Amino acid sequence: MSAPAPLWLVFGASGYVGRNMVPHLVAQGRRMRAVARRVSAMEAEGWQGVDQVRADALDPATLGPALAGVEVAFYLVHSMGGGRGFPARDRDAARNFAKAAAAAGVRRIVYLGGLAPDRAETEHLASRVETGAILREGPVPVVELRAGIIIGAGSAAFEVMRDLVAHLPVMVTPQWIRVSSPPVALPDLLADLTALAQRPEAESQVFETGGPERLTYETMMRRLALALERRGPVILPVPFLTPKLSSYWLDLVTGVPAPLGRALIGGLRHDLRADDSGLRALVPRDCLGFDAAVAKAFEAERNMLSGDRWREGAFDLRGYRHDISFYGKRMTLERACAASPAAVWRALEGLATRAAGYFALTPVWRLRAAADRLLGGADAGPRKHAGPFAEGETFDFWRVHRVQPDVRLILLSRLRAPGVGGMEITVSPDSTGGSRITLVLHWHPAGVWGLLYWFLLWPVHAMVLRAFLRGLARAAVQENMS
Repeated sequence: MSAPAPLWLVFGASGYVGRNMVPHLVAQGRRMRAVARRVSAMEAEGWQGVDQVRADALDPATLGPALAGVEVAFYLVHSMGGGRGFPARDRDAARNFAKAAAAAGVRRIVYLGGLAPDRAETEHLASRVETGAILREGPVPVVELRAGIIIGAGSAAFEVMRDLVAHLPVMVTPQWIRVSSPPVALPDLLADLTALAQRPEAESQVFETGGPERLTYETMMRRLALALERRGPVILPVPFLTPKLSSYWLDLVTGVPAPLGRALIGGLRHDLRADDSGLRALVPRDCLGFDAAVAKAFEAERNMLSGDRWREGAFDLRGYRHDISFYGKRMTLERACAASPAAVWRALEGLATRAAGYFALTPVWRLRAAADRLLGGADAGPRKHAGPFAEGETFDFWRVHRVQPDVRLILLSRLRAPGVGGMEITVSPDSTGGSRITLVLHWHPAGVWGLLYWFLLWPVHAMVLRAFLRGLARAAVQENMS
């Protein structure tokens, strides 16, 4: 019997590069383990034949089992999304991972870092360099690849630019709009990382990668506008608007998570260059230019569809529109229920009927439907009778997108609104014999108006949806007793 193929691991598989790296390696026939703090995010990707493990680099006890039997580990972790104090968290995570990888017998770590000047003055750039240095202090050989802006759907820098040019015809910007960088296409980056994992001569070296063009952010935004079939924006750089000041209004102009966007924009005071001569001597490749990279990103985006649960950035959940934000906002509410999951589901199957309505505050839901009709929206009216949901079924201002009986219902909103959204209801058993009902309201905004819509209606949505969950739980208990 032949020995199993070497096991490769992607640590940080729920992040942007990780979500793309896993299927890239699977397509090459690699035996894969994907690791992240949120298993649910990995499950939403629908990967087949991939061992999915929960682990946290800040929790050393979880690292041993995750790294067991691994030959090559891709370290694609950063803590920028956690907000302030991320450099300290990144240091701790890198030390923990280096120690655990050595104990597990990992033979190589491949780390994706970031381009930085000799003296990086910002937390984001300095932290990426420091993380690589800490990993190299351990006994496991490390290959580091430093990259600048990644051009691909879901890349934070790419998504900030997309949101801006798709919806802001006039921009008052800081001077960083004229800072330059060598953007790299996501397919080229994934190919470089994979090649470096297999080259013995790459061991313990630091490489840089970038595309064939070095462009200012202003130029990239204008060319991205053309790809989106938009007019080039009017850009007014002003000297007093620093990167730090400009980062504070991110919540109102882009769907990119604010802590991540702020960390990135905070680093936009340096012109960046990539000396990829060493990399190309080892891994020859003609890299995609900016326009070709954007075309590839849009092509990949069109093929990124949802499965049986809400998948971040899925094209069908964004109305098949390139101008809708990749990153969505979400509101998550939970409620315990004494009834069984089956009883909860039977009660839920009465949703939007004339008898059950929305279990609480039904007139508010009906008022919203009436307002949408006045705006020219399509109102399918209430469900005629309770019973199983069918995918594609429409009622009121909803369309059933996915249904897993007794487990999960995903509804897409048909409201006329500045964005695309939906509601995901999951029913699971709890340890007491009852149930836990989880409701997630999803919203992918279309620019400034979509973000204002989300923030202004947040308290209303919270009130109405909490009442919905209370009413559903009551209906389920009554159903359980009947």
